[in-house]
Amino acid sequence: QVTLVESGGGLVQAGGSLRLSCAASGRRFSSYDMGWFRQAPGKERRFVAAINWIGSSTYYAESVKGRFTISRDNAKNTLYLQMNSLKPEDTAVYYCAKGRGGGATIISQDGYDYWGPGTQVTVSS
Repeated sequence: QVTLVESGGGLVQAGGSLRLSCAASGRRFSSYDMGWFRQAPGKERRFVAAINWIGSSTYYAESVKGRFTISRDNAKNTLYLQMNSLKPEDTAVYYCAKGRGGGATIISQDGYDYWGPGTQVTVSS
């Protein structure tokens, strides 16, 4: 069993920055690929970024490349998402998720089996 809890969301002006954190329970955090997704009002949940178990490979949606950075601290069982140059279209609920492993793709929701409750990010223009 894994429990994920996001934090760090809030209201920020366009051009500002936020850093999201995702605290994971369990002793095997360092074994999992991890990802961030987001869901804007009235839209489907979409992939934002992912990182492999050791942190050596990262993946990003085109819409956030160059602005967002995913990272992890396995000693602290924590996943991060640094978000810079925020835009109003980044407004969404952001979710962290644990990869299900076994070769499952980590740029699709199907590749994840545990999800946090989400944290709201609102970017004002």
